[in-house]
Amino acid sequence: MNKPETTWLSQEAYDRLKDELADLITNKRSEIAKKIQEAREEGDLSENGGYQAAKEEQGRIEARINRLEGMLVNSQVGEAPESHGVVQQGVVVTCELNGNETRFLLGSSEILEGTDSELDVYSTTSPIGAAIMGRKIGEEIEFETPTGKKIKVKITAVENLKI
Repeated sequence: MNKPETTWLSQEAYDRLKDELADLITNKRSEIAKKIQEAREEGDLSENGGYQAAKEEQGRIEARINRLEGMLVNSQVGEAPESHGVVQQGVVVTCELNGNETRFLLGSSEILEGTDSELDVYSTTSPIGAAIMGRKIGEEIEFETPTGKKIKVKITAVENLKI
């Protein structure tokens, strides 16, 4: 089994996600359980829209709890890593992607949650993220998308994240 990906988080992002997790576990779980119980008491569950909606919401809550728990337990908390011109998680990458300049954060979207940043975010496990991890400014590579298309990338800048 693969080791879960370590996620770099600022202290603010970590605290925000930890608070969200606590709220989901202590408040949202019981609220949705109450909604489900109330909908059950209305009768026939196969035609009960309120019950179906509550069960779907419960699924979303549980999925978010699982994601947050996994992320927090596998997170590295602290300042954004220094780039030193090498692509790694938590840095902002500028590259030529099939001839077009693209700038994005390599890491987790939760890093930017609650900020006014308009940066796109790519995971280190995405096709482009996996292809450029550990690469240096000036390197040119080609990677294959899940659809089989070949894409050329030239790394033109690697910067520290400034929020």
